[in-house]
Amino acid sequence: MTPKQIRVMVLNDMEKLDRTLFRLDQGFELQFRLGPTLQGKHVHVYTNYPAEGELFERHKFHALDWINPTGRQDDSDKFCTLDLKISGSYQYYFGHGDKEKSGGGYIVVDPVLRVGADNHILPLDCISIQTYLSKCLGPLDEWLDRLRVAKETGYNMIHFTPLQMLGESRSCYSLADQLELNPDFSPAGQAYNWTDVGNLVEKMKNEWNMLCITDVVYNHTAANSKWIEKHPECGYNLVNSPHLKPAWVLDRALWHVTCAIADGKYKDRGLPALIQDHQHLHAIRGVLWQDVFPRIKLWEFFQVKVEPAVEQFRALLQSGAKPGRSKTDGKQQLRIIQDPQYRRFGNTVDMDSALETFVPHGSSPGAIEDCCNWLRRRLDELNNEQFHEIKHHQEQATNCIDGTVSYERLADHGPKLGPVTRKHPLVTRYFTFPFEEATLEQDLELMNQPEKSCHFLAHNGWVMADDPLRNFAEPGSNVYIRRELICWGDSVKLRYGNGPEDCPYLWAHMQKYTEITAKHFVGVRLDNCHSTPLHVAEFMLDAARTLRPDLYVVAELFTGSEELDNVFVTRLGISSLIREAMSAGDSHEEGRLVYRYGGEPVGAFLQPSLRPLVPSIAHAMFLDITHDNECPIQIRSVYDSLPSSAIVSMACCATGSTRGYDELVPHQISVVSEERFYSKWNPQAKPSSPDEVNLQSGIIGGKLALNRLHQELAAKGFNQVFVDQVDEDIVAVTRHCPSTHQSVVAVCRTAFKNPKHHRYTDEVPPMCIPGKIEEVVLEARTVERQAGSYKKDERSINGMPEYTVEIKEHIQMKDSKVVRQAGVTSRGRSEYVQEIVFEQLTPGSVIAFRVSLDPKSQELVGVLRNHLIQFNPLYKAGSLSDPNTPDILKSTLTQIMSKMTLADMNILLFRCDEEEKEDGGGCYNIPGWTALKYGGLQGLLSVMADIRPKNDLGHPFCDNLRQGDWMIVYVSNRLMMRGGILAEVGQWFQAMFTYLKHIPRYLIPCYFDAILVGAYTTALDATFKQMSSFVQNGSSFVKLLALGSVQMCGVGRFPALPPLSPALTDVPYRVNEITKQKEQCCVSLAAGLPHFSAGIFRCWGRDTFIALRGLMLVTGRHLEARNIILGFAGTLRHGLIPNLLGEGVGARFNCRDAVWWWLQCIQDYCTMVPNGNDILQCPVSRMYPTDDSKPLPPGTVDQLLYEVIHEAMERHMQGIEFRERNAGPQIDRNMRDEGFNIVAKVNPDTGFVYGGNRFNCGTWMDKMGESERARNKGIPATPRDGSAVEILGLCKSTLRWLVELHKQGLFPYNTVTIHKDGKQLSVSYEEWDRKIQENFEKMFYVSHDPNDPNEKHPELVHKRGIYKDSYGASSPWCDYQLRPNFTIAMVVAPELFTVEHAWEALNVTEEKLLGPLGMKTLDPDDMVYCGVYDNSLDNDSYNLARGFNYHQGPEWLWPIGYFLRAKIYFAKKLGKETYDKTVYLVKNVLSRHYVHMERSSWKGLPELTNENGQFCPFSCETQAWSLAAVLEVLHDL
Repeated sequence: MTPKQIRVMVLNDMEKLDRTLFRLDQGFELQFRLGPTLQGKHVHVYTNYPAEGELFERHKFHALDWINPTGRQDDSDKFCTLDLKISGSYQYYFGHGDKEKSGGGYIVVDPVLRVGADNHILPLDCISIQTYLSKCLGPLDEWLDRLRVAKETGYNMIHFTPLQMLGESRSCYSLADQLELNPDFSPAGQAYNWTDVGNLVEKMKNEWNMLCITDVVYNHTAANSKWIEKHPECGYNLVNSPHLKPAWVLDRALWHVTCAIADGKYKDRGLPALIQDHQHLHAIRGVLWQDVFPRIKLWEFFQVKVEPAVEQFRALLQSGAKPGRSKTDGKQQLRIIQDPQYRRFGNTVDMDSALETFVPHGSSPGAIEDCCNWLRRRLDELNNEQFHEIKHHQEQATNCIDGTVSYERLADHGPKLGPVTRKHPLVTRYFTFPFEEATLEQDLELMNQPEKSCHFLAHNGWVMADDPLRNFAEPGSNVYIRRELICWGDSVKLRYGNGPEDCPYLWAHMQKYTEITAKHFVGVRLDNCHSTPLHVAEFMLDAARTLRPDLYVVAELFTGSEELDNVFVTRLGISSLIREAMSAGDSHEEGRLVYRYGGEPVGAFLQPSLRPLVPSIAHAMFLDITHDNECPIQIRSVYDSLPSSAIVSMACCATGSTRGYDELVPHQISVVSEERFYSKWNPQAKPSSPDEVNLQSGIIGGKLALNRLHQELAAKGFNQVFVDQVDEDIVAVTRHCPSTHQSVVAVCRTAFKNPKHHRYTDEVPPMCIPGKIEEVVLEARTVERQAGSYKKDERSINGMPEYTVEIKEHIQMKDSKVVRQAGVTSRGRSEYVQEIVFEQLTPGSVIAFRVSLDPKSQELVGVLRNHLIQFNPLYKAGSLSDPNTPDILKSTLTQIMSKMTLADMNILLFRCDEEEKEDGGGCYNIPGWTALKYGGLQGLLSVMADIRPKNDLGHPFCDNLRQGDWMIVYVSNRLMMRGGILAEVGQWFQAMFTYLKHIPRYLIPCYFDAILVGAYTTALDATFKQMSSFVQNGSSFVKLLALGSVQMCGVGRFPALPPLSPALTDVPYRVNEITKQKEQCCVSLAAGLPHFSAGIFRCWGRDTFIALRGLMLVTGRHLEARNIILGFAGTLRHGLIPNLLGEGVGARFNCRDAVWWWLQCIQDYCTMVPNGNDILQCPVSRMYPTDDSKPLPPGTVDQLLYEVIHEAMERHMQGIEFRERNAGPQIDRNMRDEGFNIVAKVNPDTGFVYGGNRFNCGTWMDKMGESERARNKGIPATPRDGSAVEILGLCKSTLRWLVELHKQGLFPYNTVTIHKDGKQLSVSYEEWDRKIQENFEKMFYVSHDPNDPNEKHPELVHKRGIYKDSYGASSPWCDYQLRPNFTIAMVVAPELFTVEHAWEALNVTEEKLLGPLGMKTLDPDDMVYCGVYDNSLDNDSYNLARGFNYHQGPEWLWPIGYFLRAKIYFAKKLGKETYDKTVYLVKNVLSRHYVHMERSSWKGLPELTNENGQFCPFSCETQAWSLAAVLEVLHDL
């Protein structure tokens, strides 16, 4: 079963992609997912792709339903889906809230073409098409004889120019009647119709396996079409388009100049009928400026008659009229109204604007007269401006006329039309004139007779460098008056208007024409597509697809921009864009086009079946020549026809040609003037016969072989392409099949210059072809023969008989005349290369080789593919079973990995350089590039995830893989050294890599990727199976965060946790490699990577317990969490938990908060883990049973955990006061002496825990000044002494919990006992809890009342409605700083806060502190705020030097978790509407974390960012508490 192909379109707010092309195949599923800007919003996606069982209607949209596979609250996996089964162009758009459209675009679904009696599929890349000018096919009963040439030459599709009745010019594209078959196709006595044509097309499909397409021409009709005489409203005439009158007047005047020149009337002015030089051109200019322009006075169409306007104004002033303000917006500007009928002096003055602009100074006649004079002067000025504007138009018209005459009559490359006559006028007429010849004056009178002027119809044409999306015949365009149109005098431009209601006859006529075409042909070529109005083409193609859903649509676009091309391709659903090889100036460019128009690079990576939808370029139909191109024999040389064709046919797209190219017709076959017939097929034809051809004619024999090869390569999946420019004339194109690894290499020597006159070198460089050459598929070259020379035939379109192709097919190398094999060389064990030497690769030759891998490589690739099927069924193709499968590969990788622990996964997937170095290794380093982030698989996968979608095979990573086995060996050896189950996984890799090492180096990156992707996804599956159901059923985002638990939790070479009590069960042990003794190997939690990952700096009490709930309890790692809690419990000393753990022996007890986070974690463990309260009875091995104990070995003194908890509480109530051991620079080189004095006590009145002093920092904001230069050394930036708000919240949470535990009989103590002044005192936990509850809001809330009696320092208040950061700090103003810490207290002890105050404070925090990824650590309004942390900067700035502002503004990530959780908690209390808004905010904020993690090569969240989310180079790239805090938010949702 091949996996279903799914493409994911990520929607981003305000992203309009209507100029981006997205191509999909039928059978694909398209999923719409929400980008970060939309997550959390109520987004609706609409599409006009028809719902199941309905018909397509372009303007009918329906909403898609959202599917949330995880049913969770975050939107990372939510999607809506389309199953694409019908080809065409479809639109989607999306909106949210009150915005109906906040983005959108188009998707194009390719058609499926079927051919043959059995209706088998013809892939688009298999197409070989040949264009026929229909009028050159003769009577219908002779068509098959002429079309057989295409069949016998190997084409499988024919493109007919229009088959309709032609106009009088006989141009193939000027149609007299769109509904009638060309009568030329019916011989005397016969009357063929569309059914006969349809039968012939059907016969070719069934018997010849050939499909047919034809043109549709929507832009114009022949000037002599009978129907347009009856329906002149279908064109642009002077009645429905009066804006064209001035251009028509000029056009008539130019016609009369033509007549005068033809009749010799300007001879005496130096202007004869035969124009031969620039003197004559100069004379034409003279006639225009002296006779024509002054006579026709075009400016009058745009001017105002001044006097009547002034008189009307005077009458208004005299009657006291006032301006209508509503009409003028009170703007003082005179407005001229253009006469809609475009009469001379027909423009009028907007009198309201005149009255507004010219106001008399009084009502006296003199004042009114002055006012009228002002108006008169202004109108004269405006008329003068119009005069000059028309003069500019006339100058442009003169230049265009000059250019046209110069090209048509003087230029060497022009048609050299000869004398000016009425048949060949000076310039082509822009309008039809179906009346008798008269004088110019008489002609101009007709303009005002609608029954006649409706028949003056504008011709069509094209405009150089015009905007194709603008219709040049509509008002606002001056193309006709400026003579910028390159005009087709045989065709009338059609005027559709905005829809069928604007011109019913035309729309109905053209719809019928479209339906006739779609009924009989599988596809259409949109002629002149870039100037067909888009809405017209859309409507017509919709009609065509109603009859033929899999309509194949081809077009040629001349917009000059890929973006503009895409507008047409996406809106019309164009299947293939015609691309011309003739646009290449040399062979190098021709090769580049092959590379551009299709295929992947050779050795490309296998892309996952579910992947992002990426923009495509339009599918190409690459033609060696189109029917509009000039003749390549004239431009290049006859010898180039074959090699250039070969280059084209090696392209991985549709390819083709035009009839005449293969017979070597040495001139362009004109779509206008050619009236001869094509030659017929006759296998016995003589070379000299002009009306018959066979395989020996021209390059037909070569073309047959090339067409067959082109179709075989596409059908058999040779979709990888490599183009090599061997030298300036030689192009080698390789097509490679990624499943069989066969290649076909075509070497083409072009001959853009004729070898008879141009000296080509005899030295052709030899080529090295990797692999084994199986055969020469073909070798061919153009040669001369004795068959007479070319004479243009009267009746048949004949080619050059003197040339033919010498061709051999399917021969062995030894039989080749072109090349010989120089030898087989083996470069290394897997490089099998054949060198070939060219003996006769003359200009105009082509040789193609079929190349396989050498037999050994072929076998090993097959076996490797067989082992990869467990990961992806696509590897079945080309796979081989292996009789000697190594034992390790007999089990699936899933079975092997099911035995791994999460600690093993930490080694397999992660471990940064510092962790690897601890074991004597390091991360893999790519020379000349960089080291990988991890030693484990994630290090490799992060890089490959960037390379794979782009197929960036030139990346240093891929180079390293191709150059040697170092990376491959690193992956397996790193695991095999570990022993145990990891060694088994290492052996699995080693066995897989054994195959890899013996295949060609260019294939190693894609197979290395396949092995690693398979192993990585298997490892992830095994990982999540060991986690909680929250993770297993969670979204991609939840899983990504949970992976952070594997990233951070591991066992190093030296255990980081102090040993646990021997009496404890379920403790992991291992044998120490050096001492050979059994030792505990508990998982420990790194604070962050890479800086806090190994050695003494890995474990920190505060970081561990802030992160433990999210990374271990939420993910279900309960036993490991228990061990960490108990390990730290064993190090309790002075009633505190260490800050830096240092394995317990080197612990520093210099923080006041770690013990409270530890207590919070025990509470969380008890509430979240099944039977969690059992932990309270677990033995704790006390390392320091008294404050002054030496560290004791495990098991010496054991206590139960609840006793340790009680001791910590009692010590705080008693008051903790000590000096750190070894105080001085040996433990802290920056601290001042007073800083080593540690204090933590409880205020007996309020119950508040307080402590610290201004020389130390006992909370997480622990930056100590380090700069002597800035004089901040030894000064903490944020001492936060007194009662820090989060410590107080944690303390309150613990008290509430202990009171509850005691009530349940799970905790024996209900009071703490202390000694004060020789007396023993008892304080109950309930009383302590109550005191904090009663005093918190009073002491911490900054109220809006300026006279609040609880406010000790009203003069320091600068923000109200917030909670203080601390209470009783030695610098009182620090209490009032807005920081995010109170949100922590809100989460752990929400009962301290009143809902309304809490909500207001949270809103202030959101406005002031919320950043893209983190929370500002200080209010930006604070004078010491600075959001950019630079630890290396040492200057004179006290507040900045050596990173002094670490917590004074930079945006830390972990507090955002508490902020969002607090928002969620209090929003629930405020009702549904507030809660819904909050959920949106939360999802929206978290979506940025998801994007960051997806893109991060560390797959983590940083410790902090600089202001506004900017990257901070001094931050850990991934931090445990950042990951944990975000995961906890998702858990709360």
